[in-house]
Amino acid sequence: MRTISQSTLLTVFIITIGTQYANAQVNLSKWQIGVNGGVMIYQGDLTPEDLGSYRTMQPTASIYVSRVINRCFLLRTNLALGRLKGDDAKYDLPLWRKERNYNFTSPVGEISELLVWNIAGNNGNQLGQRFSPYMFAGVGVSFLKVSRDYSQFNTHYFATATNILNGLNADIQHQPPHATLVLPVGLGMEYYLSPKLSLTAETSLRYTFTDYLDGFSLGANRRFTGLGAVTNWIAL
Repeated sequence: MRTISQSTLLTVFIITIGTQYANAQVNLSKWQIGVNGGVMIYQGDLTPEDLGSYRTMQPTASIYVSRVINRCFLLRTNLALGRLKGDDAKYDLPLWRKERNYNFTSPVGEISELLVWNIAGNNGNQLGQRFSPYMFAGVGVSFLKVSRDYSQFNTHYFATATNILNGLNADIQHQPPHATLVLPVGLGMEYYLSPKLSLTAETSLRYTFTDYLDGFSLGANRRFTGLGAVTNWIAL
């Protein structure tokens, strides 16, 4: 959906953006444990919004264990469960979206390993500062069960758009992935209630290397449909 290298047809797009709340964190010597709750936001061909489909937000929850390396860095093992949803019919403009009327849902289970950089060097509140900004990046695997729906597709409206019809027929023959590599990146802010307990709020993006996260590719991609109103770039 988000082509960054046409020579290799490498595709990258955002799986989720999760804003996390009420993160309870306990520091056990060099270890930290925590729980998060938030939302997953789909970004792709079934939404015109550059920053993702806030009209189809779905809940997510995760738990993690972190190993403190030093006051600046830690390694976080993260397990997340959530759900993704996209729906053309949620948007009145452009007009063809309600006629195309694709939608999909998928549960998501993800395990990832993240390197977290505490920008202030305040892991474990060593500096005694209440607020500590941080950034993170890593690699993981997301497990999916994509359920796509094209039953309301208006074939009469697209009767002359052979690229769309041919693309949809090709997509129907393609099995959506059951698992995909993800590259999470994000940033957050930690507030220390005490050296052993903190609250955090963070947001993150997931990049993947599949064009079928939502079950559609050739029948939805601007390069094949010729519909110039379809967004075709990544919003960070």
